[in-house]
Amino acid sequence: AVPTEAPPAPPTPSAASPSLTTVKTTVLATAEAPKPDPTPTQSTSEPETDTPSAPTDATTADISEPPGTICVFSFPTISGVLTTHFVLDSDDTAVMAVMVALSSLLVIVFIIIVLYMLRFKKYKQAGSHSNSFRLTNGRADDTELQSVPLLARSPSTNRKYPPLPVDKLEEEMNRRMADDNKLFREEFNALPVCPIQASCDAASKEENKEKNRYVNILPCKVQMALINDFHKYINTFAFINQQKKLNSRFFIAGPKEETLNDFWRMIWEQNTATIVMVTNLKERKECKCAQYWPDQGCWTYGNIRVSVEDMMILVDYTIRKFCIQQVGDVSGKKPQRLVTQFHFTSWPDFGVPFTPIGMLKFLKKVKTYNPQYAGPIVVHCSAGVGRTGTFIVIDAMLDMMGAERKVDVFGFVTRIRAQRCQMVQTDMQYVFIFQALLEHYLYGDTELEVTSLESHLNKLYAPLPGAGCGGLEAEFKKLTSIKIQNDKMRTGNLPANMKKNRVLQIIPYEFNRVIIPVKRGEENTDYINASFIDGYRQKDSYMACQGPLQHTIEDFWRMIWEWRSCSIVTLTELEERGQEKCAQYWSSDGVMVCGDMSIELKREEESESYTVRDLLVTNNRENKSRAVRQFHFHGWPEVGIPSDGKGMINIIAAVQKQQQQSGNHPITVHCSAGAGRTGTFCALSTVLERVKAEGILDVFQTVKSLRLQRPHMVQTLEQYEFCYKVVQEYIDAFSDYANFK
Repeated sequence: AVPTEAPPAPPTPSAASPSLTTVKTTVLATAEAPKPDPTPTQSTSEPETDTPSAPTDATTADISEPPGTICVFSFPTISGVLTTHFVLDSDDTAVMAVMVALSSLLVIVFIIIVLYMLRFKKYKQAGSHSNSFRLTNGRADDTELQSVPLLARSPSTNRKYPPLPVDKLEEEMNRRMADDNKLFREEFNALPVCPIQASCDAASKEENKEKNRYVNILPCKVQMALINDFHKYINTFAFINQQKKLNSRFFIAGPKEETLNDFWRMIWEQNTATIVMVTNLKERKECKCAQYWPDQGCWTYGNIRVSVEDMMILVDYTIRKFCIQQVGDVSGKKPQRLVTQFHFTSWPDFGVPFTPIGMLKFLKKVKTYNPQYAGPIVVHCSAGVGRTGTFIVIDAMLDMMGAERKVDVFGFVTRIRAQRCQMVQTDMQYVFIFQALLEHYLYGDTELEVTSLESHLNKLYAPLPGAGCGGLEAEFKKLTSIKIQNDKMRTGNLPANMKKNRVLQIIPYEFNRVIIPVKRGEENTDYINASFIDGYRQKDSYMACQGPLQHTIEDFWRMIWEWRSCSIVTLTELEERGQEKCAQYWSSDGVMVCGDMSIELKREEESESYTVRDLLVTNNRENKSRAVRQFHFHGWPEVGIPSDGKGMINIIAAVQKQQQQSGNHPITVHCSAGAGRTGTFCALSTVLERVKAEGILDVFQTVKSLRLQRPHMVQTLEQYEFCYKVVQEYIDAFSDYANFK
């Protein structure tokens, strides 16, 4: 809050002139003395009045008034209204009347000037305070720091940022991201940091200080939610007026151990059915939020019993369903309620998610599940401002995009900061909002219910008017237009590693390349052409790699050992069309030795479309052995794609069964270059797992996500179409999915 200065003392009336016979002065106190406005932004307060209230305790000196002309002048002062009676001799009446009138006018002008100077000084102080305020490490969510120091604010460079039509969104994104996001940083820096001037008295009370996770994130009185029982306080809730949805969100700091009972009491009293959590319990070994739910069974928080009914763990988020019940209900009925928690787990310790795809899926799931009859959705991260604000802005702007074909990110962030300080905490979060909006605008919602796949395929095969191609080809062209980030492949392009790449156009990105241990005394030995790939339920589900070269077989087995991979999927023959596609990295009989690793074939079994080999892998340096199973698929022709999806469906099922038995470590998948067939297998495995779990598929976004993780995944239009065909075959073949129709 900006400190207020004491008002100047009221001016002292001038001494009476020699011709003045009698002076009688009365100060009339108003009901409440007008005060200067504390900040220039609060222009909605009632204007100061020049008319005094009726006097109550006014006292008047007992002075007899001689005959003459009585002139009465009244003017406002800081503490009330000064009324002066001048009793003049008749000869001096005209002269003195003019003198007193001029004196009174000068006093009034002086008071106005003083008030103006005080207001102007406070305005400068407020501006200086806002300009110097920074989100410092260790206060509000210390993992969410500015990526680049903010540019200095000044009224001369501050710009207005009107709403953007959606058809201009991509163009504006490219313009603002130029020069290392310079224009985005300027725009973010132009946001008001904390325009709230309301009271935070309750949050600042001694008994409530322990309930505030961060000392610089406090709710003001108009935002705060009070718990009915014992008039308890909890930090922090703010009603956010959404697009046509009043009071639809509560923003809250991550609960602390001291506030767990208050948290669940609030959930009960507000009839909340949905909790959105956008932080992990610990990040970089620091507690960000107390665990307010039991892992299993039930816990009691105050007078609210919470039990876990169900849990679904997915790659980007976890869904938990709680049954809550009030303990000791005097009515004896003890009603139960279902509360669903959506826990987004893909927000990194620093920065923002790599892609907004997961956040958009998460947001859609939240909006789909929340019942219409329920109370406000509770949204929290750690401080309740950074990630929480980012989530709610994306939500609101998607609604605006659909209703008005425009977005107003700057205006909406300004609006919610007027309700809760520091919402959307960093420039990286601000840019991420735009990335999510652009993602939705360019590609839309491509999820399908399994029951609608057949009709959707009919549309994809139909020619698009004016496009010169069908819908399927147009969809695949969107995927091929995704830019390959060659500047993110530094290690694979080092001269020492170039010879380790089978195809120079397919090199792993730096952020998710598989790293193997450095060989003692040798440089540049931590590289292998392999990438971690996310699956449906967990991150790094697959290691997508090229078929080993003769001189990289040892590196291949060191990778298998280091990352404890127990399943290998081989999607190529050793030689196709007279060219080597993969070196034989297993023994046909006996033992193969590769450096410190020994590989022994224990069993080989032929299936309809693939061969299963059980291998015993021994690390001679560590004197330890592990069982590894290889699935060698023979159903992929040298040219084109398999004639049907049966063989692929069968091998995917066999691999998943092996994973359940061996501990769900990364599955090693390779073809020749580690992109086309490898990407197709990873895409189908992910899509089919979701079909079984949710009855939903999204081939487009699955392949798009793969291509963001490794270049050229699902390399051809034929392979992309094959993904759709296999899913359709799977749905048609299994009677278990009759309930979807």
